[in-house]
Parts: sequence; structure tokens; C-alpha cells
Amino acid sequence: MKRRIFLKAVPAYTVLAGVTAGIAQKTGTSSSPALEPITLVKTETDGGKSVLAALKERKTNRNISEEKLPPQMLSNLLWAAFGVNREEGTLRGRTGRTAASASNSQEIDLYVALPKGVYLYEAIPHRLSPVVSGDFRARSGRRAAATAPVNIFYVADIAKYSKAPFQEPGLKDPEVQKSYYYVATGLIAGNVYLFAASQGLAAWFHNCDKENTAKEFKLRPDQRVLFAQTVGYPA
Repeated sequence: MKRRIFLKAVPAYTVLAGVTAGIAQKTGTSSSPALEPITLVKTETDGGKSVLAALKERKTNRNISEEKLPPQMLSNLLWAAFGVNREEGTLRGRTGRTAASASNSQEIDLYVALPKGVYLYEAIPHRLSPVVSGDFRARSGRRAAATAPVNIFYVADIAKYSKAPFQEPGLKDPEVQKSYYYVATGLIAGNVYLFAASQGLAAWFHNCDKENTAKEFKLRPDQRVLFAQTVGYPA
């Protein structure tokens, strides 16, 4: 199996000390130790198949191995999904990301379920911040996904629309917001599919257990669980 490296040389961002306030949480069970933040290794921005070759290989593969992704591959995957690719974007100095969003609101959060716990991907400083310890991969709602190394849950944070650099028409309209965050999710998921195809990984975008996920991930009322995407080596 070829495991080429896809990314290289993104400018390093300063790693914030300690756990982001309000993010780290314990499950309340003594058997589940508290999680520590994971500082992702520096991403790489070359290698892998070309964009055209990746498009030719893009597909849904539900047969995913339990084999763990190496730290470099996990780092590259999350950066490709929704990482920072411009230190200063086009909208009033806000950073640019690998996927577009309405008014650059960057309203989609990536909750990453790994065997030991759930983490929130923070594009700056490119790390995983603890949310809850324990194995919640089964909340992806698919039996085969429950043993895959990585399950990404797409969560829309409605509160981020009010903080957008400028207000596009309808940005405060709940129905219009739906169209924005569904499109944003699709753009990020498309990045994941292309990265997987470039690297010889398997990827699978699907529905998930929205109700229990929201409770167990301790989401706020203005956050919406949308979909999940499972990634790993082909079985």
C-alpha cells in the first residue's frame, strides 16, 4: 500500500500554552482519564497524486482498516480538510482556510473522534483540543465506522455568523443559514475525499447519531451536528 505524503511547508503557528478555556472536559467516570491536547506535527504541502489523478480515484470506500493513522498523516488530513492556508485572507485580515464559508464565518467545527476520546480541531494553532474522553466513534452511526481510526463529526456553530467579517444577505435568517452550513460541510468533506484519494486512504461520508452526539460532546444549543466522515486505510 502506498502511503505518500501530501502536504509540506505551511508556516508554523505559535502553539498556545495549556488547554483552551472551556474546551477540555472530563466524562465524569474515573475509568476514563482526562485527555491532553495533541499538538499536530507541521503539515507538508507536496507529494501524493495530482489533483486530476485524485479526482479520478475519488470514491466512497466503506471497508476501512482499524490501523491507526501516523501523526503526519493525521496532521495532513485535518489541514487539508479545513486548515489555514493563508495567514491573511481576503476579508478584513481574517485567516483563509482550505474550504470556503459564507462571509468567511468559518462556521463548521471539526470534532475528531479517536479511540481514546473526542477532540476539537483548532486550525490555529493546528492542534486537537480535548472535548471528552472515551471511545465515541460509534456515534458516527455506522458499524464499520466504529472501529476505524478517525471519525470526523461536522458541527455548525450558528453563533459564528454574527462574528463574520461582513454580513451577507440572509446571514441571520435560519433557513438561509442552513443553506450556508450545508454547503460549507460539503466543501470540507470534498477536501477530505480528495486527500484520501491522493494518499490511498479510504473515506466515507455519512449520517450520524445527532441527538446523542450533541449531548455527549457537550454542545451548546446553537451548535448543530450535521454529518460524519470516516477515514482510514482500506481494509
